[in-house]
Amino acid sequence: MSPKKRREFFARLRAEEPQPATELHYDSPFQLLVAVMLSAQATDRSVNAATEKLFAEAATPQAILDLGLARLKKHIQTIGLFNTKADNLRKTCRLLIERHAGQVPRTREELEALPGVGRKTANVVLNTAFGEPTIAVDTHIFRVANRTGLAPGKTVRQVEDALLKAVPPEFLHNAHHWLILHGRYTCLARKPRCGACVVFDLCAYPDKVEP
Repeated sequence: MSPKKRREFFARLRAEEPQPATELHYDSPFQLLVAVMLSAQATDRSVNAATEKLFAEAATPQAILDLGLARLKKHIQTIGLFNTKADNLRKTCRLLIERHAGQVPRTREELEALPGVGRKTANVVLNTAFGEPTIAVDTHIFRVANRTGLAPGKTVRQVEDALLKAVPPEFLHNAHHWLILHGRYTCLARKPRCGACVVFDLCAYPDKVEP
């Protein structure tokens, strides 16, 4: 995709959704961190259903620890891999208290040093909580970047690096959200909704369905 097309690509996504945002519910960087940690292999809807009750009872690292492991698991037991996620969350809460005065760190290195926090989770927190121009490549973004020809890559990291180079600076902060929403609701995995796509004519996908 040419630079001119890439600019038009994001201009159209911006026109469709001027103020994109994560669909995870949170009221603080810590709550966002928890929600993203829980969202691996789970839907945002299922995470929001669990965290609504969890955050009403425990919205800080110390409060999560005070719950105890059994009560924490009860709150998140409807989410996939909840046993592992509960263990990692408690370990992360301890480190936040011991190393960061209970606050979520603002650097990638410190975030990725937390149990259960990988590059994708760190990117989401850096972008959404702290306004950093990062792109967290999930399955939706990986698909859209490759399918459209926007930023092809064989691995998640290749796509991330390609997007950081390809996305015009003025769109970089919100690119993460625009691409996720486009992949989640329009550029679907099995049956893309090409007839409803605002970037149909810019897309290089060879199997596009004519609108």
